[in-house]
Amino acid sequence: MKDRRTFLKEAGIIGLAGILPTNTLLAGDLKEDTLTKDTVTSWADGSRLLVSVSMQFEAGGQPVNSESPFPQNMQKGFVDLPGESWYQYGYKEGIPRMLDNWDKLGIKVTSHMVGSAVLKNPELAREIVQRGHEAAAHGMDWATQYSMPYETEKKFIKDGAEAIKKVTGFEPVGYNANWLRRGTNTLEILQELGFKYHIDDLSRDEPFLVKVKGNDFAVVPYTIRCNDIVLIEGKNFSADQFVRQVIMEFNQLYKESEKKRRQMSISFHDRIGGTPQMVAATTEIITYMQKHKGVSFRRKDEIAQMAYEDKNIIREL
Repeated sequence: MKDRRTFLKEAGIIGLAGILPTNTLLAGDLKEDTLTKDTVTSWADGSRLLVSVSMQFEAGGQPVNSESPFPQNMQKGFVDLPGESWYQYGYKEGIPRMLDNWDKLGIKVTSHMVGSAVLKNPELAREIVQRGHEAAAHGMDWATQYSMPYETEKKFIKDGAEAIKKVTGFEPVGYNANWLRRGTNTLEILQELGFKYHIDDLSRDEPFLVKVKGNDFAVVPYTIRCNDIVLIEGKNFSADQFVRQVIMEFNQLYKESEKKRRQMSISFHDRIGGTPQMVAATTEIITYMQKHKGVSFRRKDEIAQMAYEDKNIIREL
């Protein structure tokens, strides 16, 4: 079986032969390096496959009676107290447990932080940064962002980022909108505010650059396939089903990385990925990946910087 690259090369030659007279198809017109040169398969740091782990820091910033595992049938005027305690688990147990596990596994992650959650638990936010992880912005709260007027959205993004910087000392360069639902002005606002990348894109399995007002802006793709809020909460996967799905994804991307550069994303949320069973599942997943040659775990700000410096990076209009 021919792979797609070989097919496209051969199809290109055939197509050229079909439109040009035979006497114009000289050997010099079909340079071998043009026809057989492989796609660049390794990243600038020598990695074969980049793995990017997200740790969402959202708990404490949610509105009253937010979605939770409990029936959404609270009567008006009452507070869903068990639902509140489910979110509290995220900052009381979930993130501290995950932080210890990242240290045990020897990897650094990107934490997408809601500004109001950071202000409610400043010591935990500082600890995340002090332990070497990236603090990325995730809005000021859980408000719907895509429908905001330009200046309102700009303030919303700026306030969230400034809360992170004030508390942790880390200036966010990456952004994640609530449920990835950015608006038509978001990228322009992010660039104006000095951000370097966003993750609200599912279209590729590798980073790429887009043009925003004529300037490059990095996209470090996110995932809903390897995401605990989608699989564990949304589809009621068990922890072992989650392990199986993520490892299957990894195996395929690792195979593809023999011929093209690949990036894999995995996402964990404070009150879900920080449970004992999910941390055990995460350990199994990461340990398995670390046994494979050429696999590197990178923060998303690092991946974005690699994209900017890479002359072979994909560029989209």
